[in-house]
Amino acid sequence: MSLSSSLTRAEFLKTSALALSLPLLSRFEAQAKPLKNVGLQLYTLRDTIMKDPDGVLKQVAALGYKEVETFGFNEGKFFGKTPKDFRAYLSSLGMSTPSGHYMPNQLRTGWEKTVEAGAEAGQKYMVCAYLMPDERKKADDYKQFAELFNKSAEVCKKAGIQFVYHNHDFEFQPVDGQLGYDILLKGTDPKLVKMELDLYWATIAGQDPVALFKKNPGRFPLVHMKDMAKTEKREFAEVGTGSINFQRIIDARKIGGIQHFFVEQDVCKQPPIEAIAVSFKNMEKLNF
Repeated sequence: MSLSSSLTRAEFLKTSALALSLPLLSRFEAQAKPLKNVGLQLYTLRDTIMKDPDGVLKQVAALGYKEVETFGFNEGKFFGKTPKDFRAYLSSLGMSTPSGHYMPNQLRTGWEKTVEAGAEAGQKYMVCAYLMPDERKKADDYKQFAELFNKSAEVCKKAGIQFVYHNHDFEFQPVDGQLGYDILLKGTDPKLVKMELDLYWATIAGQDPVALFKKNPGRFPLVHMKDMAKTEKREFAEVGTGSINFQRIIDARKIGGIQHFFVEQDVCKQPPIEAIAVSFKNMEKLNF
């Protein structure tokens, strides 16, 4: 190939090298972008955040997390802070709290004030976190919860908040010939009540998350990114170190309606702050 006088061989090689490097740079830049809709369920750090909430939240922000999902709202405060102060502190760290976990007793008593607090903190999703064992023995128990969720969701709607339910594994066990999860899905208004799919608990219960998305499209704005160890006991594991195919789930995000991904690890073999660091680094490797 002959080169024109306006382009020397050295210049040609330099330009060609730059052109070849662009795809690599683009991939690097894509990975370096902050994961804005990837957060942390703070329950993972429950043993330390109660002792030093400010310090722990600083550590979380330093790792790269931009969102946190709360738990333990009590006496009108988030980790000892008023909703306004909590929101301001998170903002000073470059974080926000789009979602929070709440218990059934909070839905039954003083829910209006709790929703006001969630809204003041900046939350757009308020999640029923768990059903106590003595409250879910029969199919009728789940039907009553479905009614409670619909009523609670109406209160949330007035505040511009989406009500959500978070699963464990027990919802996928038969009660009176039905699955508790199916009762909740069928007994709630799909526009008022959405689901936060905990990927570990759903998987260990024998469910396929993507199949759930396809069966109930748009019903899952939130997911818990929680991995399962490749061991006989199938313990909790850092994201990306276990057996769950997270990329497959991310690829189905539009079907499920996923808006936020929250890392969570119920039990950690290493210090939890180190575990969530591993999870975040592995989340960065996924294609969002």
